[in-house]
Amino acid sequence: MLRYILFRLLQVIPVLLGTTFLIYFMVFAMPGDPILAMFGDKTPDPAIIERLREQYNLDQPFFVQYLLYLKGVLVGDFGMSFSGQPVSSILERTFPVTIKLAAMAIVFELLLAVTIGLISGLRKGKFFDNLNLIIGLVFLSIPIFVIAFIAQFGLGIKLGWFRTTVGTGAPLQDLLLPAIVLAVSLYPTSMRLTRASVIDTLNQDFVRTAYAKGLSRSRVVPVHVLRNSLIPTITNTATNFGTLMVGATVTEGIFNVPGVGNALFNAILKGDNSLVVSFVTFMVLIYLGVNLLVDLLYAVLDPRIRYA
Repeated sequence: MLRYILFRLLQVIPVLLGTTFLIYFMVFAMPGDPILAMFGDKTPDPAIIERLREQYNLDQPFFVQYLLYLKGVLVGDFGMSFSGQPVSSILERTFPVTIKLAAMAIVFELLLAVTIGLISGLRKGKFFDNLNLIIGLVFLSIPIFVIAFIAQFGLGIKLGWFRTTVGTGAPLQDLLLPAIVLAVSLYPTSMRLTRASVIDTLNQDFVRTAYAKGLSRSRVVPVHVLRNSLIPTITNTATNFGTLMVGATVTEGIFNVPGVGNALFNAILKGDNSLVVSFVTFMVLIYLGVNLLVDLLYAVLDPRIRYA
């Protein structure tokens, strides 16, 4: 296991170098001067422009800029935003909100996907299975901003069950509705994976052997069927978690969630390239860490998997 972990950590190095280089290149190698863009229509003093370029290393060749940025990332320094705030302080303010929202959404998604997918797999071809396949297809085809507006209007304004916007400090009760919206938009794929995996596992020899040994259905289903059917669902959930960390921008905007997505969207609008690069790089690190943890969970979920 230790050897496998070390091998996976070594694999992270070229992935991190490649992604950070592409991110930095796509943002800073574009035409235009990000320093001049900070001032809008105003014409700043040339001395101020040169000082700002020197401060953000924009007076250096591109590869030198990238190496200096990478050096800062390796020591935990993500630099300064063009507004003069340390990126680390912005992350400290926004990341806990997004991680809470993503965690709540993943919990709701797993509850829906595993429960419905398991029952559908056990009742393949019956009314419950067919109905949930149709419902899942409907939710899969509706854009998330439509689901968000319907939930906000119906559950928030009409029924008054939830707050329609997130208040100061982003308390958990305010995050319930956006988390449910995200979960509903993501669960159909995980539900279908769980259902297909359950159907496949039911036809495996070890399940037939378990029944032949006299084990009850209440023992076989959770221990032998469900446990061995969760690997595709867990893999998809890890991908969804990474998507939520950087892709919940629309939902955060609709519900006014003060998280990473909202901050990243505002940074793009303002042309704050330094903040955009640092945020995306941090999300890449989170995504790689989550995928490593999921790989290690495989051996726990499926005893047939061993890391040599």
